[in-house]
Amino acid sequence: MARREDDSYTNGSVFEEASVEEGRKDKSEAYADDVGGQQSGEAGDALCGVPASVAFIQQLIAEFLATFFLIFAGCGVITVNEKNGMATFPGVAVVWGMTVMAMIYAVGHVSGAHINPAVSVGFAISGRFPWKKVPAYMVVQTVAATAASLMLRLMFGGRHEAAPVTVPAGSNMQSLVLEFIITFYLMFVIMAVATDDRAVGQMAGLAVGGTIMLNALFAGPVSGASMNPVRSIGPALVGSKYKALWVYIFGPFAGAAAGAWAYNLVRRTDRTLGEITKSATSRPVN
Repeated sequence: MARREDDSYTNGSVFEEASVEEGRKDKSEAYADDVGGQQSGEAGDALCGVPASVAFIQQLIAEFLATFFLIFAGCGVITVNEKNGMATFPGVAVVWGMTVMAMIYAVGHVSGAHINPAVSVGFAISGRFPWKKVPAYMVVQTVAATAASLMLRLMFGGRHEAAPVTVPAGSNMQSLVLEFIITFYLMFVIMAVATDDRAVGQMAGLAVGGTIMLNALFAGPVSGASMNPVRSIGPALVGSKYKALWVYIFGPFAGAAAGAWAYNLVRRTDRTLGEITKSATSRPVN
């Protein structure tokens, strides 16, 4: 049986009790919505228009830490490898995948471990994450990525050394298409292991981390295998290098949205085709 329409990424669940590590994917909501705003009706007590409950603040903190660690470890291994070559290219791919896997198991049950604004938007488009929470997640993820990039620059590069940026090895269009495809693939896997009760919840971290590792191995030499807008935005802001940055913003966002939509097409349902068609055509137009 598929998840409720208001559920979200539970590799990370955004629900306090829907832990993927325990394989439970049908629990009730635990965000600020669940307690009628968590007694935050006081004027001004909000973040990006969302009631600033303790639970929501904790989720933003968890998302900040997970994103910071991802960029610090992933870009850090690139920086170290450029200096001594010890990590090697396969080692870089392994670090990215293993870091994502670790963060999913560490904070997935707290914030959902999106660690990626394209993933947050993908869930929202598919009806699995509240739109009103997306801006706060995106801001936190961007700040975390920028802070991690700045830390790496101060630690390893000196004042004039930029953090590792993603730039196309070939044409911009080639990298744009590749970023779309690998992010589509990533979001499709995430939707499967995080939102479908037929999937093995405990394997979410391995599945998502392995997908990122695989994508990095074959797409890294071409586009840098960003799959994550803040992975490219953070280093670009710190290094003031914005060449082809639009590729790494548009490609992942479009790929994640398409991947989430595609998985919804193959999600199991007990409704007939006629019922689905009737439901789709009877929705009011805003």
